[in-house]
Amino acid sequence: MLEHSRLKVRNIYIVNIKQKCSIVERENYNKAKIEKIKQPQCPPEKETVIMEELEYFRII
Repeated sequence: MLEHSRLKVRNIYIVNIKQKCSIVERENYNKAKIEKIKQPQCPPEKETVIMEELEYFRII
């Protein structure tokens, strides 16, 4: 992402966008012990950049 858009993006934001697009990820082996963990929400400007990058790499 940094090379194409010159923007640093957290991995959790990419995972959130993939979940919105119904892309299935593999099972996480390091599961949290607490079920209700608050995940940070992706800012709208980064969401559009992530979507463009996923389309560029033909993931969606």
